[in-house]
Amino acid sequence: GFMSPNSRSHDHPLHVMLTVNAAWNIWNFRKPILKALLAEGHRVTVLASPDDSVAKLEELGCRVLPLKMSAKGLNPLEGLRLRREFLKAFRQERPDIVFSYTIKNNLFGAIAARRCGVPFLPNVTGLGTAFLSGGALQRVAERLYRHAFRRLPKVFFQNEDDRALFLSRRLVRADQTEVLPGSGIDLQHFNAAPYPGGEETRFLMIARLLRDKGVHEYVEAARLLKGEGARVRFQILGATGSENRTAISREQVAEWDAEGVIDYLGTAPDVRPHIAEAHCVVLPSYREGAPRTLIEAAAMARPLIATDVPGCTAVVGHEVNGFLCEVRSGDSLAEACRRFLSLGEDARRDMGKAGRAKMAADYDEALIVQAYERAMVQMLGRGF
Repeated sequence: GFMSPNSRSHDHPLHVMLTVNAAWNIWNFRKPILKALLAEGHRVTVLASPDDSVAKLEELGCRVLPLKMSAKGLNPLEGLRLRREFLKAFRQERPDIVFSYTIKNNLFGAIAARRCGVPFLPNVTGLGTAFLSGGALQRVAERLYRHAFRRLPKVFFQNEDDRALFLSRRLVRADQTEVLPGSGIDLQHFNAAPYPGGEETRFLMIARLLRDKGVHEYVEAARLLKGEGARVRFQILGATGSENRTAISREQVAEWDAEGVIDYLGTAPDVRPHIAEAHCVVLPSYREGAPRTLIEAAAMARPLIATDVPGCTAVVGHEVNGFLCEVRSGDSLAEACRRFLSLGEDARRDMGKAGRAKMAADYDEALIVQAYERAMVQMLGRGF
């Protein structure tokens, strides 16, 4: 075992199932857990809607079972169907424990697991539109969460704010909850990169092009600063053409690019070279669970600018490793960019170093593996 010296006495491998709304989520965000389990010889089954990461997961040594689900909102009929799918999978596969991620898997997976007595450990990764919309849908979601989570010994959260919200709405009890440092980061892979020189300052936003990520505010800030004659570039790296209803069209992005207000970089299989060339990484998002790109940029010793919202505030210490600005305000974002521009190179470098130190202390992925192992000991009487 990883930590427990006596875990060798449990020779038989466990069967651990991970469930999530899309297989790429496991490949992108949960690999440390996966590798730790497989390294100890346990069987791992991923139950998720399939995509092009399935082959990669199988290559690591997982089995992947397809789960039919729509990425869209909480449709009650789909909920019933999902609960049936989970029941069937849990009964056929008989996992020793299920690790779950994403809203519908957490909700309907927990309800099914309770029905067939399977230990179930959800990880609340952000709250989704049902929670932000208020009204009837929010009430339904809350009732479901209360019912689904009531008897679970442990519920993981990605940030303090989500946990506080669940506690205030009485969806969980304090003794059930534990906050993890996001999904962790591989500090070797995202190593501190030498700080770039150059005459102009490069701001970089890495995100899917959705309104909720603050793309419009970013463009507005770029217009303001360029209008003032600042020597700046505002770059955007990320996919357009998402199904999401707040998606920004390719045409719109091409227009901004042609106007010269932003540089659209398209997408990249590896973000590290782009982060290395940036002087500052920006995310003006309306809400985040644990903002992956900010964590990666901080690990690479880059100063950050982000909105003062849950998730972002966990990564950005104002005036320590970056600046916070008001949400939905291009003016406030522009002001944060001006403050960054007024810093000398040493101050910028120091901010970057502070970010790297913070990630090493709070976001090292080994900490997450240890938290899962403690939960397994609590729920199964044994760790990895």
